[in-house]
Amino acid sequence: MDPSTAALLGGVVGAVMGAVTVLAFRISERDQGRAPTPPDDPVVPPGVATVLSVLRSSAMVVDADDTVLKASAPAHAMGLVRGSGVAVEALLDLVRQVRRDGQIREDDLVLRPRRGSTLQVAARVAPLGSRLILVLVEDRTKERRVETIRRDFVANVSHELKTPVGALNLLAEAVGEAAEDPEAVQRFSARMTTESERLARLVQQIIELSRLQGDDPLDEAHHVEVDKIAERAIDRVRVDANDNGVQLAYAGRPGLTVVGNEEELVVATGNLIENAVVYSDAGTRVTVSARPREDMVDIVVSDQGVGIPAAEIDRIFERFYRVDPARARATGGTGLGLSIVKHIAATHGGEASVWSVEGEGSTFTLSVPAATSEPDLVGSQLSLNEEGAS
Repeated sequence: MDPSTAALLGGVVGAVMGAVTVLAFRISERDQGRAPTPPDDPVVPPGVATVLSVLRSSAMVVDADDTVLKASAPAHAMGLVRGSGVAVEALLDLVRQVRRDGQIREDDLVLRPRRGSTLQVAARVAPLGSRLILVLVEDRTKERRVETIRRDFVANVSHELKTPVGALNLLAEAVGEAAEDPEAVQRFSARMTTESERLARLVQQIIELSRLQGDDPLDEAHHVEVDKIAERAIDRVRVDANDNGVQLAYAGRPGLTVVGNEEELVVATGNLIENAVVYSDAGTRVTVSARPREDMVDIVVSDQGVGIPAAEIDRIFERFYRVDPARARATGGTGLGLSIVKHIAATHGGEASVWSVEGEGSTFTLSVPAATSEPDLVGSQLSLNEEGAS
């Protein structure tokens, strides 16, 4: 290449490079003068997503199109979310109301899932920023059930107390009017004694049941011999059984031991035996037995009494429920004995069950955890305390 051509080519390349440099500089100045574009807002703020993941209650975040962007596991389990939408119409209405005016709303709702029982929930819906809605739902089913049970319990107690109290008032008036008739006074006073005993027994059982329903941990749990439990329970009912002409027998396997509170287990077993005696005819037998079953011991009370109709079996452990109200009144029954058995079994980690055929008799079973070869915690602690004291 001759010198003149090389010089020309070099000039052209230099001019092009200069132009590119100027253009790049101007583009850079334009970009620096332009306001930066803000990043897109996150769909769900990271902090909210973290909180939802650890909430025990049901929670979800809903966007402006009623789409569920984020939901906790309990919300799915409760059936609040279907796909990406809110599955409960009443809850969706609350979401839309909050979106319109931005006001926090609370309401009690009744949910009826496709599977399972009806749920009673408390919902709280609040705005979350300018576009999102936060929904919190608490399951209050258990609380409502407990409130209902307590309300019914108070109503039943009031009703049951009226009967002996009213009877005592009438009998007191009758005694006053029959002051000149010694035989009538003795008759009425005997009935007053019966009603007062019934009242005292009812009050005692109400106190016992109220204490058991407190769901407190089992106190004074020790290894207890089943033979001793049965012996004491039978002794409690022996007089009534003799008066009714009912024979009592114990056929338990000797040497069985359970973990529990001896006094409570005696009460529960005694209630089963007493119930069997009340609903047995003269000349029949009530048998108490005990047998091991896996890690439990079954204390079984069988009678040859009137039995329980099939329609009544499921209600037999309810408070104040009586299969034969007339017979229960005649014998002073309160309708609380079997309910106490049920609660004592529950506090011991066991259960109470019944098998019965109407007209042939009934078999009640109190299942209690069997004692292992190792001493129980309470007994060990007592031993340590005694050694320290010595």
